[in-house]
Amino acid sequence: MFQSGQFVAEHVTPVEPIQVQPNGVDLTVARVEEPIDAGRIGIDDKSIGDRQEVPPSEVTDETAVYYLPPGAYVIRYGETVAVPDGHVGFIYPRSSLLRNGCMLHTAVWDAGYRGAGAGLLTVHHDVELERDARIGQFVLARANHETSYEGSYQGESS
Repeated sequence: MFQSGQFVAEHVTPVEPIQVQPNGVDLTVARVEEPIDAGRIGIDDKSIGDRQEVPPSEVTDETAVYYLPPGAYVIRYGETVAVPDGHVGFIYPRSSLLRNGCMLHTAVWDAGYRGAGAGLLTVHHDVELERDARIGQFVLARANHETSYEGSYQGESS
C-alpha cells in the first residue's frame, strides 16, 4: 500500500507545500549532468563513469534553464529523502515530462537509504528544464525487509 503525500513529506527535506501530492512528494532538478566516461558494473564491484555538469543555457535572477537535446542525462535531485523502516521508495516521472518526450528512470530506494539521489533522464525530443522544476514524484510503499540499506550511496547529496 502506498502512503499519503503527507506521510512521504515527513521523510523529504526541504519540501514546499506545492510539492506535496495526494500520494507522494515531487522532487526537483538541482543540477543536470552528462556522462562522459564509461562506467563498469562487475560481479563484486562497480565504478561510475565521470560526468560533467551541463551548464545552463540561460540564467536569470529567478532561475537557470537547461536546454537539452536528445540524449541521456543524470538529474541530481534538490531534496534529501530518508526511506523509513518498513517502507520502500519509488520515483515516477511527472506526466508533463512524459508529454514532452522525456522519461525519468530510477531504481528501488531501499528501507534505510538516506540521501539526495539521482535519476536518469532520457530525452527523446529537445526540451528545456528549469532548475528547481518538479520532474518526479517520490512515493513510499509499505514493505517487509530483513535488513536496511547500508550501501555505497548512503548519504549521497546533490
